[in-house]
Amino acid sequence: MAGQGLGRSFAFLWSSTALSNLADGVLKTGAPLLAVSMTRSPTLVSLVGAAATVPWLLLALPAGAVADRADRRRIMAVAGAGRAVVLAGAALLGVLGWLDLWVLLAAVLAAGVAEVFADTSAQSILPMTVPSAQLTRANGRVSSAQMIGNEFAGAPVAGLLVGLAPAAVFGAPALLYAAGALLLRGMRGTYRPIPAGTHDSPPDPPGLPAQHPARRPLRQEIGEALRYLVAHRVLRGLAISAGLLNLANSAYFAVFVLWVVGDGSAMGLEPAAYGLMMSAFAAGAVLGSLSSERASGVFGESRTLMGCWLASSLLLVVPVVVPSPWALYPVAVLWGITGAAANVLVISTRQRLIPSELLGRVNSAYRLVGMGGMPLGAALGGVVAEFAGLPAVLLGAAGVCVAAVWLVRHALSDRISGALTSQAALSDIPGSS
Repeated sequence: MAGQGLGRSFAFLWSSTALSNLADGVLKTGAPLLAVSMTRSPTLVSLVGAAATVPWLLLALPAGAVADRADRRRIMAVAGAGRAVVLAGAALLGVLGWLDLWVLLAAVLAAGVAEVFADTSAQSILPMTVPSAQLTRANGRVSSAQMIGNEFAGAPVAGLLVGLAPAAVFGAPALLYAAGALLLRGMRGTYRPIPAGTHDSPPDPPGLPAQHPARRPLRQEIGEALRYLVAHRVLRGLAISAGLLNLANSAYFAVFVLWVVGDGSAMGLEPAAYGLMMSAFAAGAVLGSLSSERASGVFGESRTLMGCWLASSLLLVVPVVVPSPWALYPVAVLWGITGAAANVLVISTRQRLIPSELLGRVNSAYRLVGMGGMPLGAALGGVVAEFAGLPAVLLGAAGVCVAAVWLVRHALSDRISGALTSQAALSDIPGSS
């Protein structure tokens, strides 16, 4: 079992994550396919992707603050149940013949809002579920479940459901989200973060209502997280490097399909062959997720992270200078391995460095910095390709990635291990009992 050796609570958390990510994969692939059957307008079809991602830009910081105020398991359960109800309603409308593009967009948007709260709490609850020394291993298993659900299983299931019964594209994820929410009940204890300075507070006098620390305005709590991120050299360096890497990779892959698919492309692949490349990438990502713990044990976390980032950046050059399928497929596997391993290590590092009472908010602030440039990168890649050609975008993106790793190497390589060592004195016992 995936949770073997990590405890009962992690086993239930992992199982819930696996089902929820399978639902994510079905919805992520199925919703655009349904949209294409309703309209041929590229603008309208693109609204599906926008509806799924815009909640992250608008709600990431508030979701982090909520994760630091309330029981994180309960937030995840409520978000899962909410998605189940919304999608079940959309499925019912589909059965009645009332499903149109606007209903689809509303359902995807509502599911995206719930996803922000669920995913933010999911990253914040893991350090309360397993010992600190086991975080890399646990994150590797969670990451592999996410990749299998989102890429391997979700896409083909969605394609089958669209052909059989469009309403099932919403009905099947609704059942999976509901089951995932129910599985969270198997996690023992409470998962509400304890505010700093309250661990040794004297008990409340008998006969009086329990006293809780006064809550500050939400804006102040979010501001505290932003200041913490800016002041922490390791976390700030990780966020800046992730932001640059994501921006450049978004530009690269926004136009990469034009380089490899079609008669006029450099490789001339068929769409099915491109899909095979994505499967190769997903296979590598599962392998990278599961092997990250062993690699970091051999080379150290900072060296492994820097090596994965640098290797992934240099590999971007290979399809440009060697435009052959024989080179593309091995590169796709290596992209998956290095990208997933780096992702596991970065998440584990954040979970160890950020205090529990700040974890939701600082994680959200980090993800805004790290992921905020992705829409800009995709748009920039298209514009540059229009005027300067595809090779300029692909090679330029690779150069930005290498520069990003070079710029942050000193800030990270000598400090991650030291910072993690200084955190080892903190509790290694799950704070959920």
